[in-house]
Amino acid sequence: MTPASTVRRVLIACGGTGGHLFPGLAVARELRARGVEVTLVVSPKEVDQRALQGCGAEFQVLVLPAVGCSLRRLPRFLATTARGYGQALRHYRGWRPDALLAMGGFTAVAPVLAGRRLGIPCFLHESNVIPGRANRWLARVVTHGFVGFEAAASRLAAPAVTVTGTPVRPEFRQADPRAARTALGFDATRPMLLVIGGSQGAQGVNQWVTLSAPALAARHPDLQICHLTGTTDQEAVRKAYAAAGVPARVLPFSDRMDTLMVAATVAVSRSGASSLAEIAAVRLPSVLIPYPVAADDHQRANARVFVAAGAARMLDPVTDGPEALVEAVGGLLADGVLRDRFRAALARLDFPGAAVRITEELLGRDTASSALPDRADSPPSGPEASWKRPHMEAA
Repeated sequence: MTPASTVRRVLIACGGTGGHLFPGLAVARELRARGVEVTLVVSPKEVDQRALQGCGAEFQVLVLPAVGCSLRRLPRFLATTARGYGQALRHYRGWRPDALLAMGGFTAVAPVLAGRRLGIPCFLHESNVIPGRANRWLARVVTHGFVGFEAAASRLAAPAVTVTGTPVRPEFRQADPRAARTALGFDATRPMLLVIGGSQGAQGVNQWVTLSAPALAARHPDLQICHLTGTTDQEAVRKAYAAAGVPARVLPFSDRMDTLMVAATVAVSRSGASSLAEIAAVRLPSVLIPYPVAADDHQRANARVFVAAGAARMLDPVTDGPEALVEAVGGLLADGVLRDRFRAALARLDFPGAAVRITEELLGRDTASSALPDRADSPPSGPEASWKRPHMEAA
């Protein structure tokens, strides 16, 4: 029999973007279901505060200052990190976690360094194919790393790395598109296009889609459009649809992303790793437009995994344009067989057991004993095995 875990408190550093926060929330909920107390470390950003609305009673929340690191911002980064480090130490002395999980981003730097000073076991999760700068630094001081893509394992300098997939909140496991459209006030019988720019919007995607909308509406007159713009572009996008005579529901963001993604027939999306994990979970055929100035071009690397698997189309944000978007989206809307092929491929990229696997590693239990599969189409003994750096392997 596996001994009971002594881990009773876990701190999850997951602020900065929705791509860090929402997978962290998925793990936090799994921990809480097992009776573990959880503190979430987030940034003061609006995206964090908005995403936490409605779950404040579930978890303790610690807001720490954080800025990204670049040569120009180095003095500010060092000062902000030092301030966050001191705040984290004070928090730990009043509420000492038994384990710490960093989900990526510079919000995680101070809490991990403070945890290491106090001897707290530290873990991290990297969702992207190409690890972010903060995780590349932190990987050298943590106990264990988790990755969302197998291709990321060799890029993370942690002592050991497990391919877990990226955790997705359980509400994304709905399965009835018509019921979801009805719940949102859309016509259940008509196809729906969902436009997702990420947790903070995407101006380039917004412009492409509004320029494409008249041609798409002409080819698919029964098409319903729901467009999430981010807070900056909402009014401009609304006016663009009105000027084109194309009806669309235009929102800055939505706290019902799970229902929207289940309701959609096709999506146009950036290719952040968390969004891709949600797309795989709901089996949503998508056209991906990577953010062209993402660090290390990591969104293109993420999208390429989905394209290589036959699970999505990708457009080049530099060389393609609205005409290519019309053809890609219109082709998916018109071809049900192609959408079914995409859905089958998305199932192979889905990791429904990601949050459970990470939770059991944090709790120090034998993950091989878990009956829940790590991947939608494979048993727990599949490719999501622990991976050690070559110099760490036994002879």
